[in-house]
Formats: sequence, C-alpha cells, structure tokens
Amino acid sequence: MEQYDIEIKPQNSLLAIDFKEILRYKDLLYMFIKRDIITQYKQTILGPLWFFIQPTLTTIMYMIVFGGIAGISTDGLPQPLFYLAGISLWNYFSECLNKTSNTFTANAGIFGKVYFPRLIVPMSTVTSTLLKLFIQLLLFTGVYVYYVLMGYAIQPNLYALLFPVLIVILAGLALGFGILFSSLTTKYRDLTLLLSFFVQLWMYATPVIYPLSVMSEKKQWIMVMNPVTSVVETFKYGFLGKGTFEWAHLAYSFGFMSVLLVIGIIVFNRVQRSFMDTV
Repeated sequence: MEQYDIEIKPQNSLLAIDFKEILRYKDLLYMFIKRDIITQYKQTILGPLWFFIQPTLTTIMYMIVFGGIAGISTDGLPQPLFYLAGISLWNYFSECLNKTSNTFTANAGIFGKVYFPRLIVPMSTVTSTLLKLFIQLLLFTGVYVYYVLMGYAIQPNLYALLFPVLIVILAGLALGFGILFSSLTTKYRDLTLLLSFFVQLWMYATPVIYPLSVMSEKKQWIMVMNPVTSVVETFKYGFLGKGTFEWAHLAYSFGFMSVLLVIGIIVFNRVQRSFMDTV
C-alpha cells in the first residue's frame, strides 16, 4: 500500500486550528504579506506617501467640519493631535475588516487550485496592514513632538504601555468580524455592500472625532458596548493624558474579541469545506 507524507483532509473539529501546519506555510504567509504591501500602491505616482497623505487630508477635513463648523470638543487637546490619534487606530481596524471580509470571494481562484491553510490569507492582511499603522503613527509622533515643544500640556502616562494589548484587540476584532462576514458572503453577497455602509456608521459610534467624556453617563455605557471604544479611549488616555479609561471596559473588549474569534473560526472552518460550490 502506498504511503503518503502529508494527508489533506477536512478538519474534524470546527474549532480546530493546526498551528503547526500554519507554521509550515510561514513562507507563504510572508509572501502574502509582501504582496499586500507592494501591490497596494504599486501603480501610483506617490506610492507609500499615501500612507501620510490620507490621514493628513482626513485630519484637515475633520478639523474643518467637526472642529470648526460643528464645534465638537476635543477634550482640550490640539485638534490635529486628537483626530490623528483616533484616525490611526480606526484606519487600521476598518481596513483589516474590509479586506478580510472578502477572503473567500477575492481568493476563490487560488483556493480552487491549490491547498494551503485558508486562515493564512486573512492573517496576512491583518499583519501587512500593521506597516501602514506604524507609518501613520510616525506622523502622529511628529505632530505629538511638535505640540510638546510648543508647550502644550500633554501628559502621557504608564497606560501607554498597553499599546501592544490594544493592537492585539484591534487585530483580533478585525480578524474575527472579517472571517465571519467572509464566510457569510459566500452565500449572501448583499452583505458585502451592507458591511461597507455599516463600517462607515460604526466610526461615528466610536470616539474617533469626539471624546467619550462629552456624553452623559447613560450614553457612555451604550458607547462602551462597542468593543472598539475602549481601545481608542485607552490609547488617548495613555499617550495624551485625556480620555476615559476603565480596566473593566478594556477587559470587556478583550473578552468580546476572544468570543468573536471562536465564533468566526467555527463558521470559517465550516464554510471552507464547501465554499467552492457557492462562490
């Protein structure tokens, strides 16, 4: 009887993740990450400069519309610094979510020809987008240093050390929601359009353009139900010294992320068995 070194078969458990298998395909993961980074601005004139231009233009628009016309408070912080803090984190989350949400439909051609752990694709998206986040944080740091040198009372604290935890939560939330929506859109294509609209509304339900402190206590509790809220507020609190921070709120976001990932992986593993029949 002929023996095989590797046997490819469906997962017996819907929650099973073969981390050893993903590790074996680490070169493929690296290739997808490199592809995502290079192809995004490959045929553009300004190239990687868009990493700086996009948040800069968005910040200017927010300053005019929300800071100037609407007169929304920025918690006593300089408007560019306040908006950049929220924009940097939100852009990372929303971009990861939008890209991972079409994992099956965008990669159907590859999935139908060769086998590899399907989770590598959304994982590469979440990882490659980190580069854009760190570049935008360089812009945030430059503006931060400018206002410090200008004598503005900006008081960072030890909670800034929670930054890696905040990134893990954001990445987990984006990955969880992304693979869940990706699994559902194999049958219900309308969800793709709905998600795009939903993400835009979601930003206004997150304290990106306004501080949580401007809301009443009752409304704050409603806003905290949004798992991204505590991440943005903790970032502002740690680096800018302004914002609302509660360990319970951050623990809720982490717990929400963990449960979401479990649900997302279960649905993802179930759909990947037969998605080629519906895509």
